[in-house]
Amino acid sequence: MSAERGERLRVLHLHSSFDRGGKELRAARLMNAFGRGIAHDVVSAVPGALGAASAIDRGIRVTYPEAFPSLSGKPTPGRLQRIAAAMKPYDLILTYNWGAMDAVMAHTVFREFVGLPPLVHHEDGFNEDEADRLKTTRNWYRRIALGRASALVVPSRKLEKVALGAWQQPAGRVVVIPNGIKLAAYKKKPAPDALSRIVKRPGEFWVGTLAGLRAVKNLPRLVRAFAGLPEEWQLVILGEGPERDAIKAQALASGIAHRVHLPGFAPDPAKALGLFDIFALSSESEQFPISVIEAMAAGLPVASSDVGDVADMVAAENREFICAPRDDDALARVLSRLAADAPARAAIGGANRAHAAKHFDEGRMIEAYRQVYARALGKPQFP
Repeated sequence: MSAERGERLRVLHLHSSFDRGGKELRAARLMNAFGRGIAHDVVSAVPGALGAASAIDRGIRVTYPEAFPSLSGKPTPGRLQRIAAAMKPYDLILTYNWGAMDAVMAHTVFREFVGLPPLVHHEDGFNEDEADRLKTTRNWYRRIALGRASALVVPSRKLEKVALGAWQQPAGRVVVIPNGIKLAAYKKKPAPDALSRIVKRPGEFWVGTLAGLRAVKNLPRLVRAFAGLPEEWQLVILGEGPERDAIKAQALASGIAHRVHLPGFAPDPAKALGLFDIFALSSESEQFPISVIEAMAAGLPVASSDVGDVADMVAAENREFICAPRDDDALARVLSRLAADAPARAAIGGANRAHAAKHFDEGRMIEAYRQVYARALGKPQFP
């Protein structure tokens, strides 16, 4: 392997998608933090879905090999062996979510035969096809595929329970690493025109969210829950994705199209979230959403469905505004209460900022990942 020859460490990243999203941007931040001593190859199971590449610093050596075998398809022995052969030249393999699970299976089946490097798998949650319940066939597949992984990294306690239970992973393999961010970047209040496509006008208040516009985020629910707020309130949804038309349609049906704004992806959330007065989350499924940490760091109250670890992430003062999941009326009620109480918004936002500073610093997260990858490589430190 290259590291044994004194050359630059080679790391292969196999993603379900590398579009702009929480796990993808975290992976990019980790690449930046690990510095120039590593050469990264990034493969997306969705061809061309490489939007998070823009978050990687220019000095980081990263390529996107187009000839790598497809991560999608039937897990036939021949296909898995081709994937295994393509993984051989690297020093460490990092896989992400269900979309990369065939590569994990290829590693388990062919590791000894091909002579493969160690693999660390990361699970961050589920799409809409497993939002209601996990699929039994996928549970079985994960149990077998993860059998030779050096570690399974998850961000939330709820996902840890799934890994130990439904996936039957040994406790020594499962590592919980909460997401973290650069907290200091969120202290400064953004200018009203910080978002190029929309300006916050005097007398306006914003309910906002930051999310990929995907079905699992159920943003039409947020539109419906927001609809009863007074006219001075605006709904700002930052993100891109296939559900844009469904969100617009719901805004029209609710009679509030003039108050619902979709200005697109925010490349620097620290320059946008501070414009919000309330952060809202309406997802069908989450685990440990980075956007909630970002909102807390910006000093915002959070109105959210009770999904993943959200209720445990926020400060104690905020927990009564984490409502029953999949309930439009419940989300509408907590939004209405926060919208009507400016002192409560300020107090809860301050408590959230302090809680984030204590628990969700990016430096602590980066060090935890360094330790996991170093152990996988059998080295005292990484890189």
